[in-house]
Amino acid sequence: MDDAHNLLDPAAMLAALATKHLKLVIAATGGGSQAISSLAGTPGASDVLVEGLVPYSRGAVDQLLGGPQEQYCSPRAARRLAVAAWQRAIAAGVAAEQAVGAAVTASLATNRPKRGGHRVHVAVQTLHSTGTSSLRLAKGARSREEEEALAAALVCDVLATSCNRDFADANAFEAMLPAAVGPTELPHPVLPLRDGEHRDNAAFTAPDAWQELLAGRSRAVLAIEREEHEEHHRGVPAEKPDEPQPGMLVFPGSYDPLHEGHCQMASIAEEIAERAVQYEISVTNVEKPAVDYKEISRRLAAFDTDRSVWLTRAATFLEKTDVFPKATFVMGADTFLRLFDPAFYGGSADAARQAVRKIGDRVEGLIVFGREKEGEFVEPASLKMPKLLREKCYFVSSREFRMDISSTALRRNRAKREEAACDSSAS
Repeated sequence: MDDAHNLLDPAAMLAALATKHLKLVIAATGGGSQAISSLAGTPGASDVLVEGLVPYSRGAVDQLLGGPQEQYCSPRAARRLAVAAWQRAIAAGVAAEQAVGAAVTASLATNRPKRGGHRVHVAVQTLHSTGTSSLRLAKGARSREEEEALAAALVCDVLATSCNRDFADANAFEAMLPAAVGPTELPHPVLPLRDGEHRDNAAFTAPDAWQELLAGRSRAVLAIEREEHEEHHRGVPAEKPDEPQPGMLVFPGSYDPLHEGHCQMASIAEEIAERAVQYEISVTNVEKPAVDYKEISRRLAAFDTDRSVWLTRAATFLEKTDVFPKATFVMGADTFLRLFDPAFYGGSADAARQAVRKIGDRVEGLIVFGREKEGEFVEPASLKMPKLLREKCYFVSSREFRMDISSTALRRNRAKREEAACDSSAS
């Protein structure tokens, strides 16, 4: 039997984490939670373990991650949970450089027949990198207890890999905390794999600028710069082209994924405003965890270099108007409606009115495109809105542009393809 006690050395792991002055939050959606209990039940855990989370039901996962997930047992879900864990460590007072978030999602043996394969997905998030490992298990080769033990061991193995790589200098934080004495390398647990079982490992180490952004020490990073950089904007040289300049044409969005509708909207907006669109992706969200480095890289890979792309910490539109002064913003009617809807200001009509005044003062213009909503196409010019915003708007009618593409539907279809591929590999 693959006993968790025999696979893990929690005392050695805690000692190495303490030497590196690291603080850990672990989230496990059931499977792999033995990693939490093994560490928490070992002397010295209070010096390292900040919190252990076991959001077992889908509702609990949704609450932690800010909404329903396209797929609950996947590398992406594990990465989101790891970022949420990392942020919870920081919220508990841990410095961004010391925080480590680990997470595991698993589909293991149960007391009922399971159609899909048995698999474990682990992610570890630090300020430096996002690391993942996916293990496809031989179906029926182990008991539930044995699979649980292996899942916990995988969590600790990925934790060791990430921390040994990202925190090679054991005394990196001695300026902040007294130097600890102990082992510098986190131990790798034994992983007794069966024939045919394999792991898919990936790690993305972020550029320094991304790390500064995630740590909250910068507001905006130019992630992709237009190949034919505009040296002059309205005749004024850009002294700092890697910082947002006044009067830009900005198209905010999550771009999860970027699709043809976005590209056509950008082209039309450029004709209207007579300058190049610059895309913006916020790595932070009001209700959801920050975007992990691997996901940022994936979204950026969809863009070419004919337009610039900014990464920011501007989760709300008001924050965007501060980061991009006197900009003209491109948006769909659904986003436009949120600008003056009290529901997006804590239900306060007064807060919504104040926000509208600030938006009116800060923006140069708003280019608003119609969007399909509940099966009907919404013409933005027909919407009831504050006069101050109407005066700032150029409304693009359905005659000029209409493309009913749902990013949500595209994400769901992608998740189904990934799940089918995963099950196929495990069979």
